[in-house]
Amino acid sequence: MSVAAALQDHLQARDLDQAVADLMSAAATVPGLARRLEQAGVDPTAITSVAALSELPVLPKDSVVDLQREDPPFGGMLADGADVVRVFQSPGPLYEPQLAGADSWRWGQVFSALGLGEGDTMLNALGYHLSPAGAMMEAGGLATGARVLPGGIGNQDLQVQAIADLGVTAYAGLPSYLKALVERFDEAGLPRERWLLDKAMVTAEPFPDSLREILTERVATVRMAYGTGETGLLAYENGDGAGLVLADGVLVQVCEIGTGVPITDETEGEVVVTVLRPDYPLVRFGTGDLSGWMVGPDGSLRLRGVLGRTGVAVKVKGMFLHPAQIASVMAGVSGVADYRFVVGRVDHVDTLRCEIVPEPGADADALVTQVGPKVRDGLRFRAEVVAVSTLTTGSGPILDTRDWD
Repeated sequence: MSVAAALQDHLQARDLDQAVADLMSAAATVPGLARRLEQAGVDPTAITSVAALSELPVLPKDSVVDLQREDPPFGGMLADGADVVRVFQSPGPLYEPQLAGADSWRWGQVFSALGLGEGDTMLNALGYHLSPAGAMMEAGGLATGARVLPGGIGNQDLQVQAIADLGVTAYAGLPSYLKALVERFDEAGLPRERWLLDKAMVTAEPFPDSLREILTERVATVRMAYGTGETGLLAYENGDGAGLVLADGVLVQVCEIGTGVPITDETEGEVVVTVLRPDYPLVRFGTGDLSGWMVGPDGSLRLRGVLGRTGVAVKVKGMFLHPAQIASVMAGVSGVADYRFVVGRVDHVDTLRCEIVPEPGADADALVTQVGPKVRDGLRFRAEVVAVSTLTTGSGPILDTRDWD
């Protein structure tokens, strides 16, 4: 079956044309969406299909940040009376509302497919502070009936002790962090018979085959899932080894970069998402992620995974590092003539080094001491800060040296 045929079957099987028509009928008066439609010259009453919706230009993430600054806090993108129970802050800053309702980000789908349920205890090793990631995974785990241990990132000694004491059976988080926990468990001398963790959902960073082989030596089932803080779960592995199946409750498109025209073959493009909720109609949102279509062994439409980024932001340890944020933080440091953030990867773990070039006469050691806390507080990253006489070869404030082969 061709990608075009699988795409058509997907639209029909999930009745996405009707879902789009219902969304626009209910949400066209939401101020932020209404302005977009007016500016694009698109009649909301004419949007009765996915094809018609695709006439609306893609909304880049940076534009959402601008909208929120102009019309705080959510850029006029919430429907009147929308029930927001939590608010999160992602790099930008971008404020993301959590809407009322169980598992409003739909992550329960991947955990159900993984086999979680009553009797399971899931260690949630994604961040809870400002980031929506931890809350997303918690809601998804709870939706299956499993218990959730809110581990977050850090305190590995306490986490491996809890794995042993509580009989933790499942994990959600970065694949590199799961590897670190396996190693810390063994270093602590905990009995191997108390390692019961046999199911893991990993996300937010690439998952090369070399790391998968290491993890599956200790965790029987490890599956990759893909989502964003703005849109929730988008796609996930189902165990047959062929791409990512698409989540319910959301319209995922792969579109030409620059034009926003939907792609109907294997060509790579930007992942563009419409969340099918009239209380927060995030329509034609450009994730900045690159992917492409493929057809699964069952004939279903699949994503090939995240193949890169379209923009200038880089994901490090599961979080975005953006040049604009770097500039804002480094602008507050006097005595630095130039700087660069170098991203590396050692033993399946991301590393971050901040290289600074001191101005003539500046105290290099004092600058190193000053920059570290500013990076940690302003960017939410811990970085090795080093003073250098010249910068390494490359352009821009971020140099990504990682090799995923």
